[in-house]
Amino acid sequence: MHTTRQFSNSIVFLAALIVMGIASARAADGPNTSPEKEKELLAVLRSDAPASEKAITCKHLAIHGSSTAVPDLERLLHDAQLASWARIALEAIPGAVADEALRKAVDSLQGRLLVGTINSIGVRRDANAVELLTARLQDKDADVASAAAVALGHIGNAAAAKSLRQSLAVSSAKVRSAVAEGCVLCAERLVSEGKSAEAVAFYDAVRKADVPKQRVIEATRGSILAQNQKGIPLLLEQFQSPDKRFFQLALTTAREFPGGEVDKALAAELVRAAPQRAALIIQAMADRQETVVLAAVLRAAGEGPKPVRLAAIDALSRVGDASCLSVLMQIAIEADADLAQTAKATLADLRGEKVDVQIIALLPAAKGKSYPLLIELVGQRRIDAVPVLLKALDHSDKVVRSAALTALGETVTLKGLSVLVSQVLALKHPEDAPVAQQALKVASVRMPDREACASELAMALKRSPSATKSTLLEILSDVGGTKALNTLGAAAKSDDPELQDTASRLLGKWNSVDAAPVLLDLAKTAPGNKYQVRALRGYIGLARKFAMPEQQRAEMCQKAFDVARQPAEKKLVLEVLKLRPSVEALKLAINVMRVPELKEEATQATLVIAQKIGGKGVDVRQLLSGAGLAKVKLEIIKAEYGNGSSQKDVTAVVRKQAGSLPLITLASASYNASFGGDPLPGVVKRLRIQYRINGKAGEASFAENALIILPMPK
Repeated sequence: MHTTRQFSNSIVFLAALIVMGIASARAADGPNTSPEKEKELLAVLRSDAPASEKAITCKHLAIHGSSTAVPDLERLLHDAQLASWARIALEAIPGAVADEALRKAVDSLQGRLLVGTINSIGVRRDANAVELLTARLQDKDADVASAAAVALGHIGNAAAAKSLRQSLAVSSAKVRSAVAEGCVLCAERLVSEGKSAEAVAFYDAVRKADVPKQRVIEATRGSILAQNQKGIPLLLEQFQSPDKRFFQLALTTAREFPGGEVDKALAAELVRAAPQRAALIIQAMADRQETVVLAAVLRAAGEGPKPVRLAAIDALSRVGDASCLSVLMQIAIEADADLAQTAKATLADLRGEKVDVQIIALLPAAKGKSYPLLIELVGQRRIDAVPVLLKALDHSDKVVRSAALTALGETVTLKGLSVLVSQVLALKHPEDAPVAQQALKVASVRMPDREACASELAMALKRSPSATKSTLLEILSDVGGTKALNTLGAAAKSDDPELQDTASRLLGKWNSVDAAPVLLDLAKTAPGNKYQVRALRGYIGLARKFAMPEQQRAEMCQKAFDVARQPAEKKLVLEVLKLRPSVEALKLAINVMRVPELKEEATQATLVIAQKIGGKGVDVRQLLSGAGLAKVKLEIIKAEYGNGSSQKDVTAVVRKQAGSLPLITLASASYNASFGGDPLPGVVKRLRIQYRINGKAGEASFAENALIILPMPK
């Protein structure tokens, strides 16, 4: 029932500050009080400072204020703009003086200011205000009466409780909800004081009164919990209520209820409830993990309506143990896909080492669908059972073999990796090859020592038949690291065309700049133009993608340019320089301008780089002056910035930035900043320039914030 605070436009932004500072404000007592600081703050309140400054001052007084500040704050209780801020301080300042000031203000305030003051009295739980608030229960302003009722509830002493109890039946309909809220607050206070019987009387009075449903719900919850075990019948009554809100109340309250007796009641209610409600009851039961009746949940999982079974199976993932394994195993091989999949997920999550032990114990005698299911669980639960899995690899059923291979991929250690390597290199059943290869990949990428893993795979590569060499290279690429990188580099330079193709392709997409030396070497020495180009493009891609010092990037680009045999790759280097502009990139682009067949592209790159770094404050004029660029006579005729018929004339700005090259370097990369503001906020704009270069007229249009390179007129 707190009033809506009245803010001026100048102090609205301070609301967020109050929310963040309220915790510290509440803590304002002796140790935090600073007389010197308080004196400074009071001087602000007594000055002609703007309201916004006084508001933040009140906030600080909640921390540094004492009874000395109360008179000044009390005067602000009549100020529509600052009353709420003053109350924040008054709520926090300790001592009877603040209480007296708030009580005194009640007699001279009305409307929202009065409601706010009554709220603050409730926050301070001022027992001396009970008589005053009781009188206000009859106020003709329903908001005032309601605020008084809630404030009495916060005070919660015997006198306040008596006033509220008497008003519950006689108050007007507009106020009765607040009176009921006050009664509930009183009852909560009684519970905290150990007076549960008195609290229940209060709760039940509200439950039976003609009040809004929300108040009845609050009182019902309180009554159930206050009665402890005697409240179980009332809880079950809510479970059986046709009203969904009371059923939801039962679900939440059951989760709070102490002791194990309620779990038995929930198990009994589960049997009576309709399927949709039974599923929700199971979820509530599972949230009571320490006392849940596991047998009831397990029984619901094994039989009954599908929604209930699904809820119970899922709940077992949280509360189940080894005793549930048999039932879940049966469900996991049922024909219903939803039930089976949910059971499998629960089996994978089922807690306890005893579950793992039981799974291993069941494997030797397992038959039919249960056998591959148990093997699958070995992998999902990461159970160390390599001997059992190896035995399964000889099974006649492909499903069993696939499950065993997959489980090995999830469980073998580095020491046992050779088991999977041998399966890939020499399979007894060729149709298992894809599963075996995937299992080896899964096992390899999860190894904590990737260099040791890569060494194992590299040794396997040497003895591998041709059909599986490419597969091992793919896995090495996924493992990564120095050994894998060098092995791929050697394979790319071998005389085996398939290895050359696979290794160069994998190196070309290596996700680390560590591959740069290998790719550069391959670009220089690879057999055949195809692999040389692939390696070089991979090398250029590293310079393009990864963060590195600009000097290092420029050196990589220079090396790539030196190795490149075709103009296409050299142009790719120029694209990198444009994408990653720097002084070093500009120098390199200027050097490339000396290559006749690349002069046009290099000139464009030079201008682009100069424009980008020039917009960041780098002085590029000296570098450009030595670039051999042909100087031009550039005249800006007209420049407009805007959209459609709404255009801002920016000729003077653009003309000032024009030089002897066909580019315009503005003061900022932002057009709006360069042109003195945004002429059309929220609208897509373009810059249009009419110009002459060496006497020939031209016109160009640029998207907002684009680089301004003026095309040479034809």
